[in-house]
Amino acid sequence: MSGKRQKIQYSLALEPKDRGEAPVVEHPRAEPFVAKPTPESPAVTEQLMEEVCDGENLQSAWKRVQRNQGSPGVDGMTIDDAKIYLREHWPSIRSRLLHGTYQPQPVKRVEIPKPDGGVRKLGVPCVVDRLIQQAVLQVLQEQWDPTFSEHSYGFRPGRSAHQAVAQAQRYVAEGYNIVVDLDLEKFFDRVNHDCLMARVAARISDKRVLKLIRAFLTAGVMEDGLVLPVDEGTPQGGPLSPLLSNLMLDDLDKELTRRGHRFCRYADDCNIYVRSHRAGERVMASVSRFLTTKLRLKVNETKSAVARPEERKFLGFSISNDGGERRIAPKALDKFKERIREMTSRTRGLSLSQIVEELTPYLVGWGSYFGFCQTPRVLTNLEAWIRRRLRSYLWRQWGNGHNRFKELRRRGVSQFRAAVAAGSPTGFWRMSGHPAVQSALRNHYFDSIGLPRLYVPVRLNLVEPPWYATRMPGGVGGAAP
Repeated sequence: MSGKRQKIQYSLALEPKDRGEAPVVEHPRAEPFVAKPTPESPAVTEQLMEEVCDGENLQSAWKRVQRNQGSPGVDGMTIDDAKIYLREHWPSIRSRLLHGTYQPQPVKRVEIPKPDGGVRKLGVPCVVDRLIQQAVLQVLQEQWDPTFSEHSYGFRPGRSAHQAVAQAQRYVAEGYNIVVDLDLEKFFDRVNHDCLMARVAARISDKRVLKLIRAFLTAGVMEDGLVLPVDEGTPQGGPLSPLLSNLMLDDLDKELTRRGHRFCRYADDCNIYVRSHRAGERVMASVSRFLTTKLRLKVNETKSAVARPEERKFLGFSISNDGGERRIAPKALDKFKERIREMTSRTRGLSLSQIVEELTPYLVGWGSYFGFCQTPRVLTNLEAWIRRRLRSYLWRQWGNGHNRFKELRRRGVSQFRAAVAAGSPTGFWRMSGHPAVQSALRNHYFDSIGLPRLYVPVRLNLVEPPWYATRMPGGVGGAAP
């Protein structure tokens, strides 16, 4: 095969076409995008699949899949393997898509633990199917997203969990200080395919795309080497799943808007804010009935509740009853500490620099999200706790009294104080708080070796919550920002 032909096939064998679209400018400080409800209308074109297979769209989709990485699907094909595979087989795949005969492979079952116990079941598509789903997503999202509710924040361009929490806080500050916290029981596993496809068909007229989406829903799940049939649910893990879940719950958004409720929804996490407990109980009963009868979804009664905002968590945060303060939810703090304990266990046998290298991405990610809280003392206390754990880790690594004395002296501790500390029989944790140890391992030492801080004093205020990209759990990648 000639070099020219390889280059053409490497770019998915398609030439970009001028779609007449204005360039999209994304910037973290740009004004947050707020979707304005517009009258819904079905896609009038029968050429939707041609838009999906457009070269420019596919190139953008492939870049997104590459950036998200993710684990292989049932075929074991990695991103690099798929790149080679697509060079040879894309013309055939494209032909099947255009003729409506493409059949996706089953998704691979992956289970990840939930913070509150149990497991979350993910369905990881193979890389080629992820590419196709992403291409479909980019076309449909452009058409559908403007019709979604302004109260929906999950997996949408220019919208974030921080914006949802900030809006919830505003509701509480306005006096709506009773929250109806709705938890949909296994939502992604129990979406009725017929209900969902009826909503998709109301917006899409291209039967090839309808057939493809139905094929993705019913492709099956490989678990323990067996392919199990699927007759309900939109498996978490594929790029298309968040958009389909937003479409399914758009009926709920419009019903709550019609009733005049103040609410925030992020994927299947929905909070409604009312003024009294009695009103909350009434809303809980009527909305649960709507979800059951209209959408065939079930509310988890054990996890749903009508309560004060301080008693509930929303996207990892809790809100004071007067709406004056955002706090990190206790469960989120417990999960954070449990993870840090695992990573700084004194028996790991790694060097301190290796420990800090492992901690860095976790602390940066956690801090960028939970730094949105309004309780800086909590963050600074966590920083001090992490440093103390690392002092305890080093104290154990230094081993015997002679070596400890030498290390303390090398770090500027006086001979007398170093001798007292090195000869102490006190345990590791208590010694990490000893004045001699703290003097030898000051805060600036941990800064110098690259340990990130959780608290950054300058943060954006409540009116302009920062923009953050969103992803599906498990790292497979959600909607394109």
